[in-house]
Amino acid sequence: MFCSAIRNILRNSQNAAKNAAITSQIRNLRGQQSAHHEVEVLTSAGITHTQNDKKTEPAESEGSKEVALDFRNREAHVPSFNLAAYVNNSSTLQQFISLGVDLHSIERRKGLGDFVLKLDFEKNVKPYITFLVDQGVSPDDFGKMFTKNPLLFKEDLDDLQTRVDYLKSKRFSDEARQRIFTQNPYWLMFSTRRVDRRLGYFQKEFKLSGHDLRLLATREPNAITYNMEHLRKSVFTLKEEMGFNAKELSALVVRKPRLLMIPPDDLVERFSYIHQDMGLPHAQIVQCPELLASREFRLRERHEFLKLLGRAQYDPQKDLYISPKTIVEGNNFYFVRNVAKSDLETFDLFLKTR
Repeated sequence: MFCSAIRNILRNSQNAAKNAAITSQIRNLRGQQSAHHEVEVLTSAGITHTQNDKKTEPAESEGSKEVALDFRNREAHVPSFNLAAYVNNSSTLQQFISLGVDLHSIERRKGLGDFVLKLDFEKNVKPYITFLVDQGVSPDDFGKMFTKNPLLFKEDLDDLQTRVDYLKSKRFSDEARQRIFTQNPYWLMFSTRRVDRRLGYFQKEFKLSGHDLRLLATREPNAITYNMEHLRKSVFTLKEEMGFNAKELSALVVRKPRLLMIPPDDLVERFSYIHQDMGLPHAQIVQCPELLASREFRLRERHEFLKLLGRAQYDPQKDLYISPKTIVEGNNFYFVRNVAKSDLETFDLFLKTR
């Protein structure tokens, strides 16, 4: 019995040793496959081999692995979720940061991160900076412009000059052009024919003079290049659902062209409260278009507070008149102190109990 038990123990230990050896071999094989897979992945990412590389000795193959796995010396042109990982190796990204470009904003948009990584600052960026400086754009605005529209560097410089010359021919002043390019860098990507059609639409739709058209485009450059379907819906809402006539509509959009970019449903909601609850006629709304540009809950809070104080009086022909425009101006402290003639403690208590 005892001898049989000893033989069983020895047999088990031998089997265990064999299993351990087999396990060790499997691990080595897996390690070699993993290393081989890493080299293949890196090769597909951009590391090319010549025909002679296939005939190298094992020692040379190990050296090639070390080179392939050395990430520190690789060019920063592999797509990534984070441009910050490439800043140390990319002089272009470093220059962009010094200009105030928000790389995080760029990388969140599909394809732009890879596009920016491939730019050479001297060849692909510097000529555009020179062009913008010649147009009077301040260097302080470069960061904001390039963050909004890095695809500007795809445009041909001759085409950009043609678009500037078009605006000059339409008598846009130097200051107007600077504001347009700064506030809406996408404008420069629109061909002169396309911009001409857009300006023609606004002039015909709202019966604007050349002066008023330039004023509208300069005040809100984004309106000119905005989605046309949205613009048509907004115009329909202002005309048909709110009841502004042609003359009132023209004055409204020239004074506050941003109204055309607000969702039509929001416009209707605000107009309903201003016209019905606050009792303001169309003519008075045209004089204070800031009301339609303000959020409905803010209008409601301030109007109801004035109503509670007995100061919600918007008729200029009566005493204690309050200009509707002042309701949406400034922060709560300014409103309470200068418009409502009250104090923040009372206003805060009102907000909590309403």
